Amino acid sequence: MSEPTAEDNGKPTSQQDLCIPEKEAPKDSCCSSLKIFIVALSIAYFSKSLCGTYMKSTITQIERRFDLSSSVVGLVDGSFEMGNLLFLAAVSHFGARLHRPRLIGMGCFLMAIGSALTGLPHFFMGRYKYDSVMQGSLNKTVSISPCLYPMVPNNYSNAHIKPSNNIGTDCVKDSGSSMWIYVFLGNALRGIGETPVTPLGISYIDDFAKAENSAFYISCLQTIMLLGPMFGFILGSMCARLYVDIGFVSVDSVTITPQDARWVGAWWLGFFVSSAILLLSGIPFWFLPRSLTKQGEEGKENFTMDQGNKEQPVLPTTNSMNLSDIAKGFLPSLKRLLCTPAYFLLLCGTVLKFNSFIGLLTFKAKYMEQQFGLSASRANFLIGVLILPVVAVGIFLGGLLMKRYKLSVVAGAQLSFITSFSAFLLLLLHFGTKCDNLPVAGFTVSYDGTPDTFYDERSLMSQCNQNCSCSTTEWDPVCSDSGITYVSPCLAGCTASTGHGKNTVFQNCSCVLTPSPVEGSRSVSLGQCPRGPACTRSFTSYMAVTVLSSFISSLGTTPGFMITIRCITPELKSLALGIQTLVMRTLGGIPAPVYFGALIDSACLKWGMKKCGGRGACRMYDSDMYRVIFLSLTTCLRGCSYFFIIAVIVLLRKQFSKEEVKALQQTASKQHDIELQAPAKRHHDGSKTDTTEKTEATNTEG
Repeated sequence: MSEPTAEDNGKPTSQQDLCIPEKEAPKDSCCSSLKIFIVALSIAYFSKSLCGTYMKSTITQIERRFDLSSSVVGLVDGSFEMGNLLFLAAVSHFGARLHRPRLIGMGCFLMAIGSALTGLPHFFMGRYKYDSVMQGSLNKTVSISPCLYPMVPNNYSNAHIKPSNNIGTDCVKDSGSSMWIYVFLGNALRGIGETPVTPLGISYIDDFAKAENSAFYISCLQTIMLLGPMFGFILGSMCARLYVDIGFVSVDSVTITPQDARWVGAWWLGFFVSSAILLLSGIPFWFLPRSLTKQGEEGKENFTMDQGNKEQPVLPTTNSMNLSDIAKGFLPSLKRLLCTPAYFLLLCGTVLKFNSFIGLLTFKAKYMEQQFGLSASRANFLIGVLILPVVAVGIFLGGLLMKRYKLSVVAGAQLSFITSFSAFLLLLLHFGTKCDNLPVAGFTVSYDGTPDTFYDERSLMSQCNQNCSCSTTEWDPVCSDSGITYVSPCLAGCTASTGHGKNTVFQNCSCVLTPSPVEGSRSVSLGQCPRGPACTRSFTSYMAVTVLSSFISSLGTTPGFMITIRCITPELKSLALGIQTLVMRTLGGIPAPVYFGALIDSACLKWGMKKCGGRGACRMYDSDMYRVIFLSLTTCLRGCSYFFIIAVIVLLRKQFSKEEVKALQQTASKQHDIELQAPAKRHHDGSKTDTTEKTEATNTEG
């Protein structure tokens, strides 16, 4: 058997292929290594998405605990993207040439530290305090008189009529006034740790898996990754149900419920749970190899490595490259990438769609709380149990569709567009599923019961409570039998009470509307009034539309993701994923929560006040205005993205149609050359036969 020539490029011949079945053991080893990496990466995806969505589920709790506006808490949430973009481009470019599994392991370790740092401020802050007339009378059955004339001394009244902008020693002693900065830094550190996971993990799989298996593996990753958000929201629901100072205060002493706008759950607990999970998920990556053999080429690789006199493998040459050589190719690679029209247009559409997605994910639970009167615990539970599982199923089915029908890039782009646009049309139905504003005297209804909207706190004062020493800055809502909520017992004009703790009932309330002045009918109880049955029906419709649209949209997630790594050259895959993530973080992940939060703040009717003065967290929103702002933002951003997606589909059609024509021309040219060579060969063989016959005839004559 002759030695392979240079034209063979080290590929085994047909005779060499016969020897491959004798070396099957390395094939199992390679496949098992790739599968171990996929399992480890799935656990890392699960862990990082669990922690990320837990952060989203605690937005309301953090906002109330640190007395932040929605725009500031949006900035805190965006710190993850800030930390992520600091190293994303460098890690995506240089990491592809370094030990990718170990870089992912280091990232998991950093995410674990960042998550623990986020929950740490709880232990350095004092006990959570909220405005309540019940402070100091929790375990005693005494009559409380919120509405007293100014000349009557009362500690409660005096405490609330002093100026709200009093900056004194209390402000210096308030240890929680700036603790939110540690939440900001911990979230940013978690973003830094998340940098290598997605670009290096996806490129590692795509490099060493078969092309037809790559989409299936990635869809499995995305499906398992969605289990993380599901458990993240469930964890957020469980922690939101627990009081923030659980274990340090008696539960019986808490007079507010999870439905109250002042309620703060145990937001810190879930961050330590997710930190432990992240730490464990990074361990397997330290024991995985730097590179593997491509699936389907194990036998060929084994044969090549067995040849002692063959040239050195490619890997040592790659190892010998220093960072300066790698850095020289960064700008040219980036220029090639951004000059690819399909990739650039896809990037623009993805940024708009990602803005809509981040704003929706960040404030969806809060929207359900304010629009339909749910508690944070129930809102998070429904998102985790109803919405995310159908999304996971949809993503998995989308990957199966690509594998089963072997969809091309153009077909995948079309499937992604059709499913996403259909879901977008369904989401427009949300504008009709609403609940009316909760009747609150002085804000959404007047004291005589006339519906109206007031943005001035002076509207809280009326003739029925003008003789009371009431503060308009407090929020201690009470509910009357007529279904109207009053901002406080004092503003309701109450002069007496019975019971104690959560069971306290305030009586003789001069502002409460009654059909007839019957004794005992002018009473209110603690807490806001519940929503009516019409709101419950609207919420059922809202959830049904949300679940259906989420499933339809998720069917095109995997085909849409594969467009990114199929519309560019293979050597730019890692950089393309890294740049896409970088741009999405910079132009979507950071600004979206901030401007969504700022516009949501404009719908606030009642702001809380900090102990040292200044505006705190919002206690009540205009539900109608909140709905219009929130839904208009998400739909407009998402709708604009489809113009870019349509342009991408048109470009891909032209590009691949040209490639098909070129391939057909090359095939026809080769067939033509073969046909031309065949007569010449027959003529040459015929001439050779004639010469042989003449020679034999001459020899016979001789």
